[in-house]
Formats: sequence, structure tokens, C-alpha cells
Amino acid sequence: MTESVQWWLEPVKQPDMNAKLQAEQRQLQLTKPTGALGDLEQIAITLAGLQATVYPQIKTPWISVFAGDHGVVAENISAYPQAVTRQMLQNFASGGAAISVIAQYHQAHLQVIDCGTVGEVYDYVGVERHCIRAGTANFAHQAAMTASECLAALSLGKKSVDLAKSKAADIFIAGEMGIGNTCSASALACLLLNESAQQLTGVGTGITNQQLLHKIDVIDQAVKLHKADVADDVQKILATVGGLEIAAMTGAYLRCAQLGLPIVVDGFISSVAALCAVRIQPKVRAWMLFGHQSAEYGHQRILKELNAEPILKMNLRLGEGSGAGAALSVIQLACALHNQMATFAEAAVIGDKVAD
Repeated sequence: MTESVQWWLEPVKQPDMNAKLQAEQRQLQLTKPTGALGDLEQIAITLAGLQATVYPQIKTPWISVFAGDHGVVAENISAYPQAVTRQMLQNFASGGAAISVIAQYHQAHLQVIDCGTVGEVYDYVGVERHCIRAGTANFAHQAAMTASECLAALSLGKKSVDLAKSKAADIFIAGEMGIGNTCSASALACLLLNESAQQLTGVGTGITNQQLLHKIDVIDQAVKLHKADVADDVQKILATVGGLEIAAMTGAYLRCAQLGLPIVVDGFISSVAALCAVRIQPKVRAWMLFGHQSAEYGHQRILKELNAEPILKMNLRLGEGSGAGAALSVIQLACALHNQMATFAEAAVIGDKVAD
């Protein structure tokens, strides 16, 4: 990809409104009070529009976990050492991580992509290594990435979705791994929303209250350092305080919408990437379902900005795509109910309503 070819600005597909309307009509004919299945009905109706069929289903889910290291860990903002990023890559590929178990449970394809971690050259079976750079620079002092490095990360997300689509995936989940990436996501959110770090920063992997205050201060200082340079330019913001894996997820979401592949967005970090994608192309929002509201402090604010209703609220804060993966079960159930329940006519039930 050359920078002159701005693939991320290519048009996105439109959901099929006719299929969505037909799905709404089917819901009215099923043997239940109107609206009685609540959000399960809306999930099926939304997915009908995205899949352009009255009978939506999830048979071939695809999960891509993008990993990257963050220079800002030098500011002591994480409870875990940076080496954990690499260690978890191997854990994902060998089947030991939560997202590995979730992928196996749903018979989903799990793709593990190293966008740029710190350490010696390695060869883990099942990990795709694309070292754009060995982790980002410390955004507390300088831009995390150059513009070309950010574009390369966006392109990794695009390539992942292109592959998923070629393998007939019918829904896409992006997960992330990177020690320090809640700090990056909070800084992104601050610049995107023009709000303070105190409103958008949480404990991440489990730092102390004293460390949290320090993390907030690091983010506030970084925002002050870069604010004038980035202004409201989303790609500049992403390159300046973002992560390689966050940029890759942003690229993946953009490409999903261009190819018409439904998305289940995971937690705080994934939702910040989703906000980046929507700011670049607002119509991308229509292709997103939101798996859950995490326990991370700023996630509720990001969901509100995206006008998103999360499927689950279970105090998850693991990342990896785990919350979106957990929500797959609910999405599949919504489809089964929509497709398999009898209509009033089929069940020979008198009238168009069922008693409460």
C-alpha cells in the first residue's frame, strides 16, 4: 500500500433496509407479545440488515487479536512488565488464553497478529509477526508513531479483514493485547472528546490508586504536549498517542464496513478504536454491535459517544476480544429465536398477540 492510495476513505456499504424491515415484520408475527424479547429482537433485526437476509445467522465467526507494545510504560503506568505482551502472544496461539477458549467454544478462527512488540526475533507457531516497529515511542515525550507507521498498522487491520472475508467469515471481532494500552486508549479518548484524563482513565490491569493518579497526570501532560499539533485530525491523534494494535483495529473496522462484514466491538480499547474509525468515516457505525460495557472507567463515556447499547454488562476488563466473544452466544441465540420460533399462523394461535 502506498500512502497516496487512501483505501480507508473508500465508501462503506449500506445496510439492507428492506431485509431489516422484513425482519421487523417477522418479529411482529412470532408467538410472543410485541417486543417481549427486548434487545434479542433488536439484535436479530440489526443483523438482518447487515447480512441482507430476513434470517440472519452466525456460522463462521472470525477473531483477530492485534498486539503491540507501548513506549509510555517507561512512565510506570502499568502493573505488569512489558514482557507480558510477548508471553501472552504465545499463550493465545497455544490455546491457553481466555480468547483462545472462547474461539474454540464458538469454532471461530483465531488470528494472532504481532503489530510491533519489544524483544528479540522469535518464531511462535500461530503468531503472525509484522514488526512495524519494536513498540511505540513514549508519547509522554514525543509522538508514538510516524504517519507512515500508523498507516502501516491501519493496513494490517485491513489485510486481516480481507482474509476473513475471503474465508467466508460472517462476523468479525478485533481483540487487543499490549501492556500500557489502556493508557494509550485514554489519551486517545481525551483528544477525541476534548475531555480530561480524570474523566476517561481507569485502573487498566489493576494499578493502585496512587499509580492511577500518576497515570492520569501522565496522560494530562501528554495531551497538553500534543493538543495543538494534532488538533481534530483523527489520524494525527492516532499516530501521536495511539498504539500499533489500536491503529490496526481501527483499520479493521473501516475495512469491515467497506466489505459489509458485521463487527462485534469489545471493551474500552476496542471501543476507542471504533470511535477513531467512526470519526474517519461516520457510516462505519452502522456495522457495529457492541459486545459489553467493561469495568474500565471511561468505557461508558465512549459507548455514549457512539450511541451504543452494550449487549452484556458483566464487569469484564480483560480485553483480547473476550467480552465480544462472550456476546457471540447472545447474538447466536437472538438469531435462533428469530429464525426458529413459530409465527401465529404456523402455531395456529388465535389473534396477533399472546397474553402476558
